[in-house]
Amino acid sequence: MSPADAPDLQQLQKLLYRLIVAPNGVEDAIARDRGAIDLDQIIVGDERMTALARAGIYANSYFYRLLETLREDFPVTLAVAGDDEFHNLVTGYLVDYPPSEPSLLYAGRYLADYLGSSPIIARWPFIADLARLERGLIDSFHASDAPSLDRFALQSIPPDTWPVLRFKLHPAARLLKLQWRVDEIVRAFEQKRGQPPVVAEPVMLIVCRKQAQTFYRPAEPLEAVALSLIEQGSDFAAVCEAISAATNDDLPQLINHLLLRWLDDGLLLKT
Repeated sequence: MSPADAPDLQQLQKLLYRLIVAPNGVEDAIARDRGAIDLDQIIVGDERMTALARAGIYANSYFYRLLETLREDFPVTLAVAGDDEFHNLVTGYLVDYPPSEPSLLYAGRYLADYLGSSPIIARWPFIADLARLERGLIDSFHASDAPSLDRFALQSIPPDTWPVLRFKLHPAARLLKLQWRVDEIVRAFEQKRGQPPVVAEPVMLIVCRKQAQTFYRPAEPLEAVALSLIEQGSDFAAVCEAISAATNDDLPQLINHLLLRWLDDGLLLKT
């Protein structure tokens, strides 16, 4: 490569990025380019370390920084899979879902999707749901802030507008529809207990943030119906009709119970 053929800054950045993220290492990436890359022309080597070795340091640092981030973001998934298996999972995940954002916050955004189609699901069929819950907690913690609906604001709503009223979920609220009770695994991990048996049971987990702390809990069956409708934008009359059709309990008392619980949890947005 002559000086005239040397890449400009943008080309250099793209070239180095391609080498650094190569799944099988810098040397393999260069070999696959069949001599198109003359690394010595773009990275200075010396008697202490070759250009290839220097590029390898960057590549290793890139991977291990992402690995460490995902270990921190998914501690329970890590505990279930173990260090070696988690390392292998992250390697495969980054090949299929390379980071597309500058912030490490988004590095594990698709890990649950990856695990759901990974062979590891045969060994731990709940692991994708587990990662989905851990990711939901991260998303809730970093969600934008907004004032939650409180009892005073609820009481100030004119009675004749209630049927057409449309509640909105708080930006930090997440409704996770899962097939496994992975909340029990996370709870046991937080309490430093051994991993309990994982129950295969469809459940909606409510994830939200209150006073800068995230929390999660299973939704009551009728609560799950109501919150799903609220998330879809249904009005209050439709929510009440759906609950009434699913139970013979006293409807006003049940609705009042749910509303007060949602207010206490900060699930609803003040509009």
